[in-house]
Amino acid sequence: MEISMDIIKALRDATGVSVMQCKKALEEAAGDLAKAEAVLREKAGIAASKKSDRTIGAGAVGTYVHDGVIGGMVLLGTETDFVAKNPEFAALARELAMQVSAMAPENTEALLESPYIKDGSKTVQDLLNEATQKFGERVELAQFARMSAR
Repeated sequence: MEISMDIIKALRDATGVSVMQCKKALEEAAGDLAKAEAVLREKAGIAASKKSDRTIGAGAVGTYVHDGVIGGMVLLGTETDFVAKNPEFAALARELAMQVSAMAPENTEALLESPYIKDGSKTVQDLLNEATQKFGERVELAQFARMSAR
């Protein structure tokens, strides 16, 4: 089956994964975009488990404040400064800080298992697995904090 560049581009825009990985996922899913996304999610989990023993040596702090009353802060770790300085990595850290602000998780496990506020079909752990696949390095939530004036 011939996979068009348009559908590869659509999958890449939706996932941020490399063109080659998108093409392989689409071939495996016989051109079905939804199935290809599922294939990539599955492969993200596998990629994350393979990299789980790598050392975290860099990271970025993400913050989010809602109406000046509730705030969240996360330290998102990765292996190198190269990834830590990537604007998409910083954006992920901010998204996770927003998640912390919105969900008020009691501990790291609860945060990782919580449904992502912008897409309930994914958990926070799924986001980290996808980031590991996308950046090619281990990505881990090192710390988080939430503050509220209420």
